[in-house]
Amino acid sequence: VQLQASGGGSVQPGGSLSLSCAASGRILNVNHMGWYRQAPGKQRELVATVRSDEGTNYADSVKGRFTISRDNAKNTVFLQMTGLKSEDTAVYYCKVDAYVIGAGWSTFWGQGTLVTVSS
Repeated sequence: VQLQASGGGSVQPGGSLSLSCAASGRILNVNHMGWYRQAPGKQRELVATVRSDEGTNYADSVKGRFTISRDNAKNTVFLQMTGLKSEDTAVYYCKVDAYVIGAGWSTFWGQGTLVTVSS
């Protein structure tokens, strides 16, 4: 299974960015999909997750500003980020729990995409 993330970049405070992450491979089913981030010198932290039933969970720091969604037909998870702040600067990683044919359930991580918020 491979996760291909895209959409990172640089933006000014108050701006918006969208991230996407597509999972490919011998996937039979996908459960939780999510986004995590790691800022320089800090531990990786949860940003948002979305379950297979579309239920969502957000870190308090991004509630009301970020929206996570998924396209089950394409095994893709999205993160719409608005009202970006300098403290949102980090490498963003997607995470997918998938059932792989011949291997069962496993957790997979994307390669990370850099989001920089700066004036």
